[in-house]
Formats: sequence, C-alpha cells, structure tokens
Amino acid sequence: MTIDTPVARFLLLLGLGFFFGLAFEEFYASAKQTRPGGVRTFPMLALIGALLYRLDPARLLPLSVGLLVLGGWLACYYWRHVGEIDAEGRPNVGLMVPLCNVLAYLIGPVVLAEPPWIAVGITVSGVLLLTARERLHGFARHIESGEILTAGKFLVLSGLVLPLLPDQPLTSLTDITPHQVWLAVLAVCTVSYASYLLQRYVAPAGAGLWVALLGGLYSSTATTIVLARHARAEPSALRHAQTGIILATAVMYLRLLIIIGIFNRSLALGLAPMLLGLSASGLAIAGLWYWITGAQTDHGSSVRRSSNPLELGTALVFAGFFVLISVVSAWARSQYGVTGVYLLAAIVGVSDIDPFVLSLAEHATGDMPVSVGMTAILIATSSNNLLKAGYTVAFAGGRSGLAPAAALGLLAAGGLGVAAWLANFPVPI
Repeated sequence: MTIDTPVARFLLLLGLGFFFGLAFEEFYASAKQTRPGGVRTFPMLALIGALLYRLDPARLLPLSVGLLVLGGWLACYYWRHVGEIDAEGRPNVGLMVPLCNVLAYLIGPVVLAEPPWIAVGITVSGVLLLTARERLHGFARHIESGEILTAGKFLVLSGLVLPLLPDQPLTSLTDITPHQVWLAVLAVCTVSYASYLLQRYVAPAGAGLWVALLGGLYSSTATTIVLARHARAEPSALRHAQTGIILATAVMYLRLLIIIGIFNRSLALGLAPMLLGLSASGLAIAGLWYWITGAQTDHGSSVRRSSNPLELGTALVFAGFFVLISVVSAWARSQYGVTGVYLLAAIVGVSDIDPFVLSLAEHATGDMPVSVGMTAILIATSSNNLLKAGYTVAFAGGRSGLAPAAALGLLAAGGLGVAAWLANFPVPI
C-alpha cells in the first residue's frame, strides 16, 4: 500500500491529528484553565475538515463555512477567557490555542489535496513552534535589534535587488553581467552570514576551536590574524589558537568548493578531490598538533567573533573587486595566455581570493579550459596560505607562530604541487 491510496491518506490524517493533539495536550497539561483541543478533538477536527473538503473540492464552500463556524466558536471562547490569568501569572491573551484548532481542522484538506510531505511538514512545524515556546521567547529576548535589521538587509539584497539586475553584459571588457556579480556577492555573504550566526548564537561560550572552525567559513585570513593575536595576548590559550589557525585554513577549502559549485559544477567536480584532500590534510595536521600539545595547560578562553558580514559597504567593495578581477583576468589571458592567469592567481593570493575564484568559476564556463581554472585556484589558495603563514609569525611571535605557519606552508606546498601536476598533465573534465 502506497501513501497515495485513499486508505493510506486516511490513516495519515488520523495519525497527524492524533500526534498534534497529543503534543497540544501534553504542553497544556499543567494549565489550570480548560482549553479546547487535544488528543480527541484534533483528529476529529481533521476528519471534519477532510469530509467538508470532499463535499466540494472545487469551490471549497462547505470547508469555508466550517472554518467560519469554528472561527466563530473560537472567537467566543477567546472573548470569554481573555481576561483570565494563566498558571504563570500572565494574562491569557495568547492566540496559540485558537490557531492550533484551526490548523488541526485544515490538516484534513491538506492531506487529501497536497503531497504527504506538506501535511507532515506543517504538522511537525506546528508541534515544534508550540512546544518550543520558552526557547523561542528566550531567543527573541537574547537577539539584538541590529540582527533583525541585518536579516532584513539580506532579504532585500537577495529577494529585491537580485531580480532587478540585468543578466546581460554591460561592457565588452568582460562577459560578467550585473546579475552574476550580485549573485556572487550573495553566495559569499550567505556562507559568511551563516558562519557568523553559528559563531554568535550556537557555538558555546569560550569554545575557541568552534569559533576557528566556523571562522574558516567566514574568512580564514581574518580568523588567522585574530587567533595569532590571541596566542600572543593569552599564552594559556596557545594550544587552541595554534590548532584553530590550521583548522580555519582546512575549512577554507570546503568553503571555496561550496561557492565554486554554485556557479560551475564541472569546475567544482574537478577540484573536489584536490580541495577535499587538502582540507582533510589540514584537519589531520590540526588534530595531530592538538594531540601532541595535549599535555599543555589550556583554558580554551574565548576568541573574539567575526563582525557582521552583511554590511552594504563590504558587499559593494566585494562587487567592485569581483568586476575588477574579472576584467584583469580577461586581459591577462588575452595578452599573456595561461601564464598571465597563473601569475595573477599568485598575486591575488595576498588579498581576498574569493573574487578571483568566482571570476574563474564564471570564465571557465566560456573559452577558458576547466583545467586552467583548477590550476589557478590552487595557486591562489597556496599563495594565500603563505600570506597567512607570514601573518601568523608576525602577530603570534616567532616561537608561538612557527608550528601553525609550518602547517600552512605544508598545505601551500601541497596545493602548488598539485597545481604543477595539473599544469603539465591536465585532467579532462
């Protein structure tokens, strides 16, 4: 029996109504007031909703009348009990009880009219929102108003600005379109913003390694500088800082692979074994170093988290770099061929490599061979690792920064070795 048979949908309807009612009754078990709904009422509401839907599935007139009747009764209940005080001494003005009853009523029509996953998803979401009241209210009290504004900015940048930008090149200097430029900005900002939120609200306080791991998704260069300074300022946290520097670079390879995959699947598939191998090597080196230095006293003190990555100025600067590097890459290839692209890759490694990597991901879809893009990206990451090794020694001090700098040097050497092999023996994609 499949889930699309009438019997299966009928059983699913009853099961979801019973599950929702059970969660409702359990949540309000300690309440002194009698509340409409529960393990019997919700399956009954779901059955009634399904029956009324079946009577007129085209115009939904019986279902609408039933919804109005249920809403009127719930309005009377709410008006009668709105002035009461609940068990916690707060006014009984919440709308969760009426809303849960309406949702239980609509489960029936949804099970009959939509794919099963929609009904299951709606019911589970309703249960989670009902039972997670304290956690959600605590989160709302904990979050800053600036974070809400930032989330609004992200929605504007992705849902409003992106669709309005033209998807045609504006200049003959590059075939990159404004839509592609802004899409690249959003791709990097999304990964960075997710990392920022995890660092701020999920990573445990004082978990330096977690912050370093997530910092690699944000910016391995910025994370390296922060941790190197932290190692010098707090010698007790040296072990975590040194390991975190290596971890951030190991995660950088994964971040680049994700971003490349958004724009160029063939390039991402070609780079996957190399970037995953370098990432695994970095994780192994970090784990080995953490184990070797395990005898040291380390309090794992907290590390300053990254700043919010969704500032408009930062996004515009990134867009500018992306366009500039795209133009320079096209010029270098036309004037100096593949050698010019490789030289540019080594140069941009001393700065933010994301615009260069994304530019290669876009150009590799055209006249640039995929193997050339793979080699150039490996050169850029290796150059960036050498830069971070220099930052580590400079900000952490000679002895404190020597071990992580050596690890970054090994990863750079590995990347350059693979790049040299690719340049001589291109891999067909």
